[in-house]
Amino acid sequence: MKEPIVYLGPTLSREEASKILDADYRDPAKKGDFLRLAHASDEKTYVGFIDGVFLHDYPPSPIEVYHLATRKNIELVGASSLGALRAVELEKFGMKGIGKIFQLYKNGIINADDEVAVTFVRGKNILQSEAMIDIRFNLFLAYKKGIISRQTKKRFVKVAKNIYFPFRNYDDIITLTQKSFPSVYDEIENFRNYILKNRDSLKARDAIKLLKFFKNISE
Repeated sequence: MKEPIVYLGPTLSREEASKILDADYRDPAKKGDFLRLAHASDEKTYVGFIDGVFLHDYPPSPIEVYHLATRKNIELVGASSLGALRAVELEKFGMKGIGKIFQLYKNGIINADDEVAVTFVRGKNILQSEAMIDIRFNLFLAYKKGIISRQTKKRFVKVAKNIYFPFRNYDDIITLTQKSFPSVYDEIENFRNYILKNRDSLKARDAIKLLKFFKNISE
């Protein structure tokens, strides 16, 4: 089988991804990438769409992704980030979605682009901000472990959601939440200590699911 093509950026490092799947890893998808790919070859090709650009350039539009998804020789799979969002929009046209974030969008539990949007250093794919969906995920894990209460979790979410996505980071979110809700200052500080050692990523987990899906196909 021809190596899958995977558009991957800050969600998961190339090093981690390569340990799971040998693939043609490309930078986050931008406008024009999928149109060029749609006309590149008639050979059977698996394409994984994880990361796309947001602020740095124009992302692939739904119509562009549609042109790729409807090619008979293309198996297009989305997950984790912009790929999950486009998979929900184009599932009826043949694009496959994988992972929890795809399901959350599909079921209407989340609906905004900024849930998965981040900024990153181009070329190095180093995160400069935190995805709202990952903030929610870590708050949920902290709540389940008894680090914070349900009410404090909701307060964190409210504060984080009100920050424009390029500027979302844990230090600012924690500081602003403490200022807004001083009565639970110590509980919020517990979360600060927790996140330093226990930070997780639902986006990364879903990206790994996509890679393993392609891995299973190739075996």
